[in-house]
Amino acid sequence: MIPVLVADDHGFIRAGVDAVLRGTPFQVVATAASGEEALAAIEQHDPAVVLLDINMPGLNGVAALEALREKGDDRPVVLLTAEITDRQLMAVMRAGVQGIVSKDGAESELIQVLERVHAGEKAIAPAFLQRALDLSLKPVNNPFAKLNARERDITRLVAKGMRNREIGQQLNIGEGTVKVYLHAIYQKLNIENRTELALMVVNDELN
Repeated sequence: MIPVLVADDHGFIRAGVDAVLRGTPFQVVATAASGEEALAAIEQHDPAVVLLDINMPGLNGVAALEALREKGDDRPVVLLTAEITDRQLMAVMRAGVQGIVSKDGAESELIQVLERVHAGEKAIAPAFLQRALDLSLKPVNNPFAKLNARERDITRLVAKGMRNREIGQQLNIGEGTVKVYLHAIYQKLNIENRTELALMVVNDELN
């Protein structure tokens, strides 16, 4: 049995993946509805493969993948997606995603992707690879590319109107640590305060 974690904010998707994997070597040992829940479940259940929905409330699949890699966790991660933006695609490619599966794909495709990534291979459709190559040849003007995963987490929460203490509680870090991160964010983005930061999130896409 190969343990799998499934993170998706839609219960029917989680149940559907569980049903598809029955009778295969893969077994869903844990599920999550957000990136935060997924990271906690990974610590608890230690799955061999992680399936992440790319668009979830709170910490999305991109940020969860980056958080895993930032901790040195290189276990296979497969992203489930109905659609993926250019910036999301480039972010997950940089973070070393092993597979991308369309939610509109056949059930057999999901099983094949899981088999390949568990064997140490990449399972990313040629169309995604070509798209990523084309994008890599274009000049990139994304100010948030300068931020690491934790700094992007804090930026998202600032944009939601949360104060430093609330952010610290959400991310399980001290209020003083939040202030240190914010200072670094302001310097990297050449801004002076959280109002400017929130406006940047409105005007620019933050993965």
